[in-house]
Amino acid sequence: MNNKHSATKVESHGLLHDQKIRRITGDVFAHLFLAILAVIWLVPIVWVFAESFNKNTAPYTSSFFPKEWTLDNYRVLFTDRNVLDFPKMFGTTFIIACFTCAISLIFVLSVAYCMSRMRFRVRKTFMNVVLILGMFPGIMAVTAIYFILKALGLSSGTMTTVALILVYSAGSGAGFYVMKGYMDTIPTSLDEAALLDGCTRFQVFHKIIIPICKPMIVYQAIIGFLTPWLDFVMAKVICRTQSNYTVALGLWLMLQKEYIQNWFARFAAAAVVISVPIAILFIVMQRFYQESMSGSVKG
Repeated sequence: MNNKHSATKVESHGLLHDQKIRRITGDVFAHLFLAILAVIWLVPIVWVFAESFNKNTAPYTSSFFPKEWTLDNYRVLFTDRNVLDFPKMFGTTFIIACFTCAISLIFVLSVAYCMSRMRFRVRKTFMNVVLILGMFPGIMAVTAIYFILKALGLSSGTMTTVALILVYSAGSGAGFYVMKGYMDTIPTSLDEAALLDGCTRFQVFHKIIIPICKPMIVYQAIIGFLTPWLDFVMAKVICRTQSNYTVALGLWLMLQKEYIQNWFARFAAAAVVISVPIAILFIVMQRFYQESMSGSVKG
C-alpha cells in the first residue's frame, strides 16, 4: 500500500515537473518571438531618427548609421522656406487636426448617444444604411467631394483648410458604432435614476454618460487627430497648390526626383518632427484609459 502511494506521489511530482518545464519553454519562446518583433518594429524608427542627423543629404548611404552627424537638417527644415515651407505645412495641418478632433468628437458622442439611448422610427434603418455605406472605401467619394467643394468655392486659396476640416469632420459621425457599443454596456438604470432626480437629457449625457465613456473618448480623440494628421489621398485631391499642402504632402514632395538629393535627410527630420505631436497626444491621453467607470456623478 505504501509502495503504491509512493509511486503515485512520484508520478504526480513528475507530471508537475514536466508541466513546469513546458511552461518555462513556452515562456522563453514567446518572449523570444516578441523580442524579435520588437527589433523588427524598432529598426526602421531608429534608422529614420539616425538619418535625420545625417550630414549627407543624399538618399543612398553605405552604412546604417551616418558617418557624419549634424543638426542642420532640423535647422534648414524650419528656416529654408524658399523651396518647401515646412513650418506653414506643419501649422496648417495642426490647425486642421485640432478642429477635426474637437468637431468629430462632438459628432460621434452625439450620434452614439442618440442611437444607444433613444428609440425612434428610422433608427434601425439609419444604422443599417450607415453600416452598408461603411463597407465602401472612402476613396470612391473623393471625386464627388472635390466637385462639391469646388462648387461651394472651397477648393482654392486659404479655403482649402476649411474644406479639409469639413470633409474630415463630416464623415466622422458615421463612425459611431464603436462608441455606441460602449454606451450600450452602460446600465440604463443610471439614466433612469438621474431622470427621476430631476436631470434633463443633456445633464444625463453630460454628467453620467461622458464621464463613464472617458476611455472611448480618448480613443475617438486620438483617431480624430490622427486622421487629418496622416491622411494623404484627400489632402492631395483638395490641396492643388504647394502653399496649401499638409505635412503628408510635404513629406511626399521631399521624395520627388527634383528634391530628393537635397531633402532626403530633411525628410527624415520632418518625419521625426511630425511624430512629436502624436507622442505627446498619446502620453497626455494615456492616463484616461485607467479611469473607466470612476468619475461618473449622478444628479
